[in-house]
Amino acid sequence: MKHVLILIINLYQNSLGLFMRGACRFSPTCSEYMKESIKKYGVVWGLQKGLLRLLRCHPYSKHFGIDEV
Repeated sequence: MKHVLILIINLYQNSLGLFMRGACRFSPTCSEYMKESIKKYGVVWGLQKGLLRLLRCHPYSKHFGIDEV
């Protein structure tokens, strides 16, 4: 399951992600963060951490900058 999710994220990064460059407030980007968290914590916890990161990534958020896994 882990490899399938990482493949889906890679497909996103190589298709839609190319058109949305510079939209993420964080470094690394939200999709890269999701991949790293899935690799490090597994599917369940990695998805949870990645989705929480996506919820923080909006124009009115107080969070920005470098946010490591």
